[in-house]
Amino acid sequence: MDLINKLEFLIALSRERHFGRAAAVCRVTQPTLSAGLKQLEDDLGVLLVQRGARFQGFTTEGERVLDWARRLVGDARAMRQEIAASREKLSGHLRIAAIPTALPMIPTLTTPYRALYPNVNFTILSRTSTAVLELLENLEVDAGVTYLGNEPVGRVGTVPLYREHYRLLTASDAPLGDRQSVTWSEVGGLPLCLLTPDMQNRRIIDRLLVEAGTASSPTLESNSIVVLVAHVRTGKWASIMPAKLATTLGLTEKVRAIPIVGQENAQTVGLVVPQRDPMMPLTTALVRLARTVAPTLSDEAD
Repeated sequence: MDLINKLEFLIALSRERHFGRAAAVCRVTQPTLSAGLKQLEDDLGVLLVQRGARFQGFTTEGERVLDWARRLVGDARAMRQEIAASREKLSGHLRIAAIPTALPMIPTLTTPYRALYPNVNFTILSRTSTAVLELLENLEVDAGVTYLGNEPVGRVGTVPLYREHYRLLTASDAPLGDRQSVTWSEVGGLPLCLLTPDMQNRRIIDRLLVEAGTASSPTLESNSIVVLVAHVRTGKWASIMPAKLATTLGLTEKVRAIPIVGQENAQTVGLVVPQRDPMMPLTTALVRLARTVAPTLSDEAD
């Protein structure tokens, strides 16, 4: 068993926090995983994993080795991709995690990417901003799309894509539904349905409502944009959504997206990738494409 395999075991254990599940992810038996981790400890001469009847965490030395493991395994994967790409056209599997409000914008990256590299397949995951960064750190995804400036993103490379402005989504015959613009204080008095508090979008909206002197007290919460839109379409609920998202929802004559004016509310959404040199060829191609696409997204009318 080589060093990279043992380090993969360590990374899987950090994600799953359970020996059996980590073994399943690595497609080995639990005794094989445990033996590989023990060999790694013997090779390094330190205890890495706190063991008991179940997984209890990593030692201080184990946390440091885990940081190195992520770097070394990431570099090994990048090397394999680069060698494969040198023999044939770019191919493989690109995994992207995105915050829910950015999901409608993902095709602006994946569609031209596939046109350039038809042998690449994609997996797109919807996750909170915190989970996007965790998946990236643990090498479970190759890139993420999330907020860049509102909360810390850590040690990642970034490509700003667009600025997020907000709209009131409501029925045309509902309160404020006939307005050309509304204020945050006015919006706070409506029966709102919003994303759940674990979503950074919700935390941003909560802050803007509080700054306008009104409390954030939605009558319905969900981690699904589809659920929120379905409720708005009943004509009995309202929601707050990014302008770019609102334009992709298939608004009807009955449902309007009204600009919310007042304090500055724009947030930067962008691509995040591991801060690694060299990057994996698939990720390098995505970064290059994102830099090309970003000006067109920024120039679009909100």
